[in-house]
Amino acid sequence: MEKHSENIKILIENVKDKIGKPVSSRVVAATIESFGIRDIDTEADYGVSNIQDLAVYIYRQLTTSIEHKESLNAKEKEFVATNPETIQLSDYMRVKAKLFAQYYPLGIFHLLPVFLQIAAIVAFGYSLWTHVHFNHLQSTAVVLGVIIGIVSTGGFVQVIGRQATFYWNYHDYSMTKKTVDSLLKLGVKTLLIVFASIYFINVFFHIFPFKVLLVIFAYAFLIGTLLLVLAPLHTIRQRWMITISIVTGTVITIALNQFSTLLIYYTHWIGIAVAILITKIYLSLFFRKYLKKHPPKADLTIKDTVLIYQNHRYFLYGFCVYLFIFIDRILAWSTSKDGQLPFIVYFEKNYELGMDMAILVFLLLAGVLEYSIASFTRFLDITQKVINFQKPKQFNKELFKLYWQNVIVLLVSTLVIYLLIYQVMFASWGYKGQFNEELDNLSVMVCYIGGTGYFFLAWGMLNTLYLFTLGQTLQPVKGIIYAIVINFMVGFVLSRFVSFEYSVVGMFLGSLFFMGYTMKHIFHFFKKLDYHYYAAY
Repeated sequence: MEKHSENIKILIENVKDKIGKPVSSRVVAATIESFGIRDIDTEADYGVSNIQDLAVYIYRQLTTSIEHKESLNAKEKEFVATNPETIQLSDYMRVKAKLFAQYYPLGIFHLLPVFLQIAAIVAFGYSLWTHVHFNHLQSTAVVLGVIIGIVSTGGFVQVIGRQATFYWNYHDYSMTKKTVDSLLKLGVKTLLIVFASIYFINVFFHIFPFKVLLVIFAYAFLIGTLLLVLAPLHTIRQRWMITISIVTGTVITIALNQFSTLLIYYTHWIGIAVAILITKIYLSLFFRKYLKKHPPKADLTIKDTVLIYQNHRYFLYGFCVYLFIFIDRILAWSTSKDGQLPFIVYFEKNYELGMDMAILVFLLLAGVLEYSIASFTRFLDITQKVINFQKPKQFNKELFKLYWQNVIVLLVSTLVIYLLIYQVMFASWGYKGQFNEELDNLSVMVCYIGGTGYFFLAWGMLNTLYLFTLGQTLQPVKGIIYAIVINFMVGFVLSRFVSFEYSVVGMFLGSLFFMGYTMKHIFHFFKKLDYHYYAAY
């Protein structure tokens, strides 16, 4: 009997350490099972016939304070037994306002490197990997290199965000570092495999001259590697270092262009390489410091195949999102209303200008996405504490209401961003004032359609973040794959049989579908949110 009491006491502490105050006995039962305890073990080890009875007992112990309960009168005891905790509406609003003030500027601040690149282009005519005086062939090589680098590493960036964050949150800094190092190596190897594949195809089909291909590969390798080394900074909450490394690389690029006779390619490559080197050195020093304070408890190894298998849906999602974003450009640049192109893919300035304006919608909504997912995770915890576990429908309803509030924030923010972009396109201080030329009507049309498409893409990604939070990964991956097919098929037909700029319609319809598809599953998700919440933890 004494043994049973001691075992139960230890188990209560373990359950408390893992989940804190439980929502219901079902959560406790799931937690007990996660410890490897079976029904056949409970009688001998705990003196209880099964896990469910043991869970009910532990749930009562963790949610009832004996000292407090004994001090209550009869009516107070009845209220505690039949009513959930309450929280004032003003408390909710205060928390939401605080979260918005914290996370929206944070999301925008992390785009500072992007805005600095835009500022550099306006002030100097070039940035870390762009130059306003590139001819069409040079622009083609550079932009294709950037696209290949981003798409090839997008899946690895997503997995770093997922798996490394998992270890980081459990304070396993050794495994965090090993995961990051392993994925960086895999990402670089993947880039080299992609280059080899493209080179092999080019040998037979002569898509680009060999010198152009080398320029493409150089930009792809450097941009891809830069994204890989920057990704862990999000995990370890050192995102300010992204700004430092990008600004340093940009300053070096500008200085080399101003005060040296090096080709623009070389100045770009040196600048990007410096940004990579700074970030890699910082990561090494950071983890060395943390591992001294928190030495690993076990010398575990990372198996690449297992790592990718466990996170293959996140990998596929990251890859597909970036592929989706660039499909319309490739389709637009691979056809023309003015006759045959010099190469199978050839840069088109007016289309790119329109999409550059349009993507500002997506970038500026980053703060809303950051706030929305932070508020959802925070109010998941708050709501499960203030709503009685016997009222799951009310729990689901309250969180679904929060979701729509965040969608309204997304819509209002988008309207403000539209007004800003309109000013950039047509105000005297905007594009015309900076570059002494007006935007082509084609660019304006592409911007309108593309900007709306990016709004729906952001909404779909917001839905995805909600689903990912509680481990629902299959439907978002299916949704983005279907969206890619729509993007390609519609864009291909319209760009070939109407005009090349209408490839943006494929992107718009693909984004609209992705939003609608994920929205459908969001409805099902919130109807069973209590179940998904219990299952995830």
